[in-house]
Amino acid sequence: MSHKPTITDSLQFPADSKVPRALFGIGAVGLIASIIGYFLDADQFFFSYLVSFVFFTGIALAALIMVMLHHITRSSWGVVFRRISEAFSSNLWIWGIFVIPVLLGIHNLYHWSHPELLDYASPDFDKIVSGKSPYLNSPFFIARQFLYFAIWGYFGWKLHKVSVQMDKTGDWGLTSLLRKVSAPGVPIFALSIAFASFDWLMSLDPHWFSTMFGVYFFSISFQAFWPVMILLVFYMQRKGILKDTIRQVHIYDLGAWFFAFTIFYAYIAFSQFMLIYYANLPEETLWYFHRLEGSWKYIAYSLLIFRFAVPFLVLLNREAKKNRKILGAVSVLVLVIHFAEIYWIAMPVLSEHGIHFSWMDITTFLGLGGVFFGLFFNTFKKHDMIPKNDPKLDECLSKSYHQ
Repeated sequence: MSHKPTITDSLQFPADSKVPRALFGIGAVGLIASIIGYFLDADQFFFSYLVSFVFFTGIALAALIMVMLHHITRSSWGVVFRRISEAFSSNLWIWGIFVIPVLLGIHNLYHWSHPELLDYASPDFDKIVSGKSPYLNSPFFIARQFLYFAIWGYFGWKLHKVSVQMDKTGDWGLTSLLRKVSAPGVPIFALSIAFASFDWLMSLDPHWFSTMFGVYFFSISFQAFWPVMILLVFYMQRKGILKDTIRQVHIYDLGAWFFAFTIFYAYIAFSQFMLIYYANLPEETLWYFHRLEGSWKYIAYSLLIFRFAVPFLVLLNREAKKNRKILGAVSVLVLVIHFAEIYWIAMPVLSEHGIHFSWMDITTFLGLGGVFFGLFFNTFKKHDMIPKNDPKLDECLSKSYHQ
């Protein structure tokens, strides 16, 4: 005898919640403090800002591709989580505003933007930078940023809008529209995130290149996306939100995806390192050389231990993927080391001789993080927290009855 699952939770985020306002407040304080830092040390401000900007943008982009993959594969396992991903990705068109400081700091961040490097008569002329100038030039760089966020913003907004529309109308035919939007969105997303990673991080050192850097950036962002989802779900359930709808089997699914993309990250990161090490070309190996000397090497070794070995060994056990304390602890660990990895990629360009932490690393993180999660909760509370009329919802909820 089949048992049709029912939802007993309220699907509305508490209307009187002060979380969005508190987060926006933290964001405002952090950004104001960071602006003060700009007048004290502009270079440090822009590098600190870039690290935090890439950290949060990568999470939103991982959420966007997750929504698309849900639709084109017609999967049921993550229907109860999908509105969370949609809330993140639907704000990408607004979040694009925060790329403007990166554009304003283009000369502080990117060596290739200095015109004297392209002047044959200048003693600073750089043949490699000159050869890359058709792509690495300020007008084209700025235009690409607007193009990226126009693409991501459209897909995030459209998929969220149609999903919410299905909540109201119950028209299952809209699932076909969601797939039609998502199908071309996946390859477009793949190309755009690759070129964005080249622009934001790889071009910080214009002499270096890696054909794997796009998928490497995707792998670190996607691995970090799962801890954010896990911690958000735990936070909401501690507040009594969706406590009976998101069940233990769904938590296990999050842990399993977290484990899978820990392996994927390690495979991609090692493959990039191994290919460059094996080829032994000076223009490629110097990038790693600088990040494996001085105090930078401690972050490099920490990535191996805390970003791969510890999560892999802990989550290898099936029961660990269901244990909330273990999942929560590993999630926090990976998010901390994710920030450290982006820091390790970007900051040696500014601090060649070793790690030099600045208070602006903290204020820019709090500033952008407050706004990022403030936007999320502001969107999340406006609609049902679960796509209640999704045709796959019953199948998703029924999982807990069969395991």
